[in-house]
Amino acid sequence: MNWQQVNCLSTRLEAEAISLFFETFGALSVTYQDAKDDPILEPLPGETPLWDNVNITALYDDKYDLATLPQTLKTTFPNTQKIIITPLQDQQWERAWMDDYHPMKFGEQLWIYPTHYERPNDNSVQVLLDPGLAFGTGTHPTTALCLEWLDQHPPKNLTLIDYGCGSGVLAIAAIKLGAKHVIATDIDEQALIATEENRKTNHIDEQKIAVCLPSHLNIPPLQKVDGVLANILSAPLCKLAPTLAAFIKPQGIIVLSGILTTQQQSIVDAYSPFFSNINCDHRDEWLRITGMRKK
Repeated sequence: MNWQQVNCLSTRLEAEAISLFFETFGALSVTYQDAKDDPILEPLPGETPLWDNVNITALYDDKYDLATLPQTLKTTFPNTQKIIITPLQDQQWERAWMDDYHPMKFGEQLWIYPTHYERPNDNSVQVLLDPGLAFGTGTHPTTALCLEWLDQHPPKNLTLIDYGCGSGVLAIAAIKLGAKHVIATDIDEQALIATEENRKTNHIDEQKIAVCLPSHLNIPPLQKVDGVLANILSAPLCKLAPTLAAFIKPQGIIVLSGILTTQQQSIVDAYSPFFSNINCDHRDEWLRITGMRKK
């Protein structure tokens, strides 16, 4: 079966209305892409963020008559630009997409492999992960910074919390690098589902990774953890400083990311009352901040 693809350029304000237009016109699917490479990280609860400039793509059956669609779209949404209709031949879309997702190395021994990829039989630490609905595959600098830290500081026999676990990649990498137990938590239930699925894919025992919502995260004073990994956003990180600090044993570690370089001082100010030896490392405009829990 062949297809027709309709692309257009619009704004955040009109994107949802144009999506509805395409669906009303018989589109089988509609997707959004950033038109100007502006980063969006994990949304806060209730948010559905979009970029200011959006490429919108609609997919149609090739038998569908689209002759009048461009003019109707332009008349309905005068600001719409670059309306292009392209015929597409049928192919194995999943395979074509997966072929663009390759193994990635973090530090000296840690690798992320797509599940379809043939892996070497060596002493490297291998995490199996495909892109999915939850944030965290290693392609974003914030995740890469955290994975590199884990590679450089293997958490052997430590207990950790992966706060804002997304796909569970940090929790899984920590276990494969020797952690004793990780609690993976996220406000998004889809992230918890993704973490569970990825745990199973990596053949990690369910006793090694516990998954829960933050509201169910209860750490008794005598069972504090050795460290917390939190790759989320700057604003919630600032608010969470006392909460995350309370989970960690004296001289335990904290690893924070999801932070822009312009947000460094606000994070340092929020965590300095609880942590010493604060260090900041950056990649492009993104930061990783680490510290040691004060006694």
